[in-house]
Amino acid sequence: MAAAAALAVGLGAAPAQAADNPYERGPAPTVSSLDAGRGPYSVATENVSSLVSGFGGGTIYYPTTTSDGTFGAVAISPGFTARWSSISWLGPRIASHGFVVIGIETNTLYDQPGQRGDQLLAALDYLTRSSGVRSRVDASRLAVAGHSMGGGGSLEASRTRPSLQAAVPLAPWNATKSWSTLRVPTLIIGGERDSIAPVASHSIPFYNSIPSASEKGYLELNNASHFFPQSVDTLTGRLGVAWLKRFVDNDTRYDQFICPGPSSSGVSDYRNTCPLS
Repeated sequence: MAAAAALAVGLGAAPAQAADNPYERGPAPTVSSLDAGRGPYSVATENVSSLVSGFGGGTIYYPTTTSDGTFGAVAISPGFTARWSSISWLGPRIASHGFVVIGIETNTLYDQPGQRGDQLLAALDYLTRSSGVRSRVDASRLAVAGHSMGGGGSLEASRTRPSLQAAVPLAPWNATKSWSTLRVPTLIIGGERDSIAPVASHSIPFYNSIPSASEKGYLELNNASHFFPQSVDTLTGRLGVAWLKRFVDNDTRYDQFICPGPSSSGVSDYRNTCPLS
């Protein structure tokens, strides 16, 4: 494993918050703090060899502080024919808000959503059991995300492992349209102009099929193509981090960004199950 390389980001380590919620991390959030390029935690990286079992290696991003206890973790998959580098901005962005993130390479560039779902779960198992940062991770607070077939894979992983705390599929593609057995709180982010995984036949049916008893949200980005996650997107960063903080960290300070949700020219549709329980 490569030595960890520190990335100076944000304002340095933020203090753990008190007592009512033991998982609460960092200062009170604002739109400005979520829309900034980095959150309050400094982040370091660790490379994962392609020789690991179950997935194709990747990169781990983690808060450098050891004074705030353990953190929730997120595994993220790229899409069909893509490598982690295509969406790698998500790694330090999410980690800097108080998560351990593993951005994976898939076993082959052509792996389907079911395979990517299995690999996301294998990556979480590696992260919590074998990685050099396993002592920093709370294995009871895990989430998945991904782009395109990786987004479809995050749905597969959530159905396979209902103990996950959150899922954030981005422009998800999956031949399965019904997710009526999914119980993991899921935020789907789609692009209005997506011609590869059109929202009318992917994101929206996925969202509608998830039971209302499960917390769910749907953000549709105005005029966005299938490839919106492949460059820094402010709304994706804001809502994605807020969703993870709310459901992985149980941090109700982030409710304000989910309910009622963003209202701007960048949003063509937003749906949710507010109020959150």
